[in-house]
Amino acid sequence: MNEKIQGKLSLLPSQPGVYIMRNSSGQVIYIGKAVNLRNRVRSYFQPRAQHTEKTLHLVADVDDIEWIVTRSELEALVLENTLIKRYKPRYNVRLKDDKQYPYIKIHWQEPYPRVTMTRKVLKDGGKYYGPFTSAWAVREALEALRKVFPYVTCDVEREKKKKRACLYYHIGLCAGPCIGAISQEEYREMLKGLEKFLEGDTEEVLEDLRNRMMKAAKNLQFEIAARYRDQIKAAEQIVERQRVVSTVDVDEDVIAIANDRNEACVQVFVIRRGKLIGRETFFLEKGNDPDQEEILSSFLKQFYDAATYVPSRVLLPRDLDERRIIQEWLKRKRGETVQLRLPSGTEDEELLQMAMENAKEALRVMLAQWQSDKGRQAEAVSALQEVLGLQRPPVRIEGYDISTLQGTNTVGSMVVFVQGTPKKSEYRRFKIRQVGRIGEPNDYAAMREMLRRRFRRAIESSKSAPGDRESDKWKVLPDLLLIDGGRGQLNVALEVLEEFGLRNEIPAIGLAKREEEIILPDRDEPIKLPPTSPALRLIVHIRDEAHRFAISYHRRLRSKSSVASILDSIPGIGPRRRRALLRQFGSLEGIKKASVDELASVPGMNRKVAETLKEML
Repeated sequence: MNEKIQGKLSLLPSQPGVYIMRNSSGQVIYIGKAVNLRNRVRSYFQPRAQHTEKTLHLVADVDDIEWIVTRSELEALVLENTLIKRYKPRYNVRLKDDKQYPYIKIHWQEPYPRVTMTRKVLKDGGKYYGPFTSAWAVREALEALRKVFPYVTCDVEREKKKKRACLYYHIGLCAGPCIGAISQEEYREMLKGLEKFLEGDTEEVLEDLRNRMMKAAKNLQFEIAARYRDQIKAAEQIVERQRVVSTVDVDEDVIAIANDRNEACVQVFVIRRGKLIGRETFFLEKGNDPDQEEILSSFLKQFYDAATYVPSRVLLPRDLDERRIIQEWLKRKRGETVQLRLPSGTEDEELLQMAMENAKEALRVMLAQWQSDKGRQAEAVSALQEVLGLQRPPVRIEGYDISTLQGTNTVGSMVVFVQGTPKKSEYRRFKIRQVGRIGEPNDYAAMREMLRRRFRRAIESSKSAPGDRESDKWKVLPDLLLIDGGRGQLNVALEVLEEFGLRNEIPAIGLAKREEEIILPDRDEPIKLPPTSPALRLIVHIRDEAHRFAISYHRRLRSKSSVASILDSIPGIGPRRRRALLRQFGSLEGIKKASVDELASVPGMNRKVAETLKEML
């Protein structure tokens, strides 16, 4: 344990809060909450025999600790969730992928509400249902629901200027408010039916449709009655897919987990009014072999943080130490008591078993697909070796790209593929510092600087003591260097390899963008492979990934520059306070949303400057 850590441990308060652990590069690697920060954080640095393998790896990586004191454990839970989403620490259990899950949205804030699929939940007066894991499934559901509730997808006020209805009206997929076929009150009443249907109250909706049909028929409005008949038929087809699984008319989610050594799959059965109306499958990044309780606890916090509806009951496969505080948090979200409960009878056991079987099957299919992909990737690596005439398979390929805009914020990216798959933990970004040789194009100079820094780190790391995980990553040299660019960029790479005595050890190629041609050092004519070639697909994937990684860094730097200029223009905000604010809230948008109290609590801030900042933003 270094002196910095020892000093921090002695300063820890005995209050609830969140602790943040960073590695030697300043990267956040773990975030946790505690009722007593002093006791919890110090427990990590107790004798090794008491720790799991995960904790040993984590502690070995920790170089610095920060903490944020909260007024209660509940506040700590909310803050922990927010920070995990922001920093995505490698040792925390997280929902797989950075994607935003799809939701169904009813735009109630509009006079004639549209119904759409969206991936952003905003406080704009609309009502959201989700999250769902499949955009395709959401679109299919909306297509079926539109036959029952012919909602609009356009701006009705604008369409009213037209004299004729669109095709959707004529095929029964729009109620036609733009031509006055339905009043605003009738249209909004119809969407209330859609709302009830989405919430699982299908019998009430069907009964209402039947009453409307009978009333229309009684009034000799046979065309309207026929329309209701068709809507009832479509609704009954949807209801037929729903299965009655509970004798209790209650809203409940059933959660089951299937575990593999490296993967975890969570199945959520959505039960509304006693009927199973849907199921969602989520895959988790497990951090570093957490136990079942940590997986379940982390999933509950992340899933319900994103969920637009919290049921009154959640059936769990096992008990949790955090059950009480998570229930309290869910009660705040729902506005009513939420019961996290364990199975209490045959019906519950059967439900959990069914959910578990589905989770296991989803995990089996995912792993089978992964194995299949692994076989294809091995084939691509082998094909690339043959195309390039390499002595050994290019097991480790490093791809490099430069991104610049009008000569500002020039950045470089290094991506690493091992056995044909990306190894994102070894991706690196380079902020280009210097200008190259006189008369040399900027991207050549930037490429030269980036590659020099990469291979200088390799040499320096080879002299460091074994066990330094960051240095060990730099020590590993690639079997192939892929440069995004033509002959000029490739020649720069060859010069750098020669400079470090690696010219004969590491083969290098360029990939010209326009024709996707492979440029080789000792061959005048480029190699042009067919689009179906596994070798070409692999190197194009690597090149595109390097480009994406460079562009994302470039955008971030430009955004930071913009934010810095805005904050620096505010009296009392200098570089130190600006950095502290951005570290605390992540972005200008986060700073804008913060209260004066939250701003004032940032290290280095005071209330007067916080009030000025809030007012000017």
